[in-house]
Amino acid sequence: MSARVEFFFDLSSPWTRLAFRNIQPLLADAGTSAVWRPFLVGGVFNAVNPGVYAGRADPDSAKMRHAWRWLREWADLAGVAMNFPSPHHPVKSVLAMRACCALEDDQALLARFAENAFEAYFGAAENLDDPAVIAAVADRCGLDGAALVARCGEGAIKDRLRTNTDEAIARGAFGSPTIFVDGVMYFGNDQLPLVRAALLR
Repeated sequence: MSARVEFFFDLSSPWTRLAFRNIQPLLADAGTSAVWRPFLVGGVFNAVNPGVYAGRADPDSAKMRHAWRWLREWADLAGVAMNFPSPHHPVKSVLAMRACCALEDDQALLARFAENAFEAYFGAAENLDDPAVIAAVADRCGLDGAALVARCGEGAIKDRLRTNTDEAIARGAFGSPTIFVDGVMYFGNDQLPLVRAALLR
């Protein structure tokens, strides 16, 4: 029986963009798939990891300068664009993540939307907090973008995002991506070798 893999993600996270791309060949090799779980990483930070904000206070620190370089090197390895930090960083991702929640019941469509949204933000440096950008991403996926944006204002979609975020926090999440393999938590792009080992077990 294949492992159950859950991938909690926020579109605003560059490391999540990398892990989203890099986990897919691991899943294919293991003959399994992920359940894509949109959540709001800002809500996680506010609840359990407020130190993230202090770390952003000095973007010119030695640590951050190295982190941006490593991020670009990881992106080169993954074969994805990484124009980051963009003029919109840190972007407010509530609208984008509500759109993901509206698509969550169709996992293939959600994955396609997420891939296109990642490219819009990290490739084209577009603002994911702009309803027109979200609508355009949806249109490129063959959806009715205006209708998807409208759904983001529905109470059920707002509730779903809050529920997903609360669930992730309750299960130990402190950032994005948070990955569970049969309930065991892993965090970040750099822990994908551990995820691979867990899948192969």
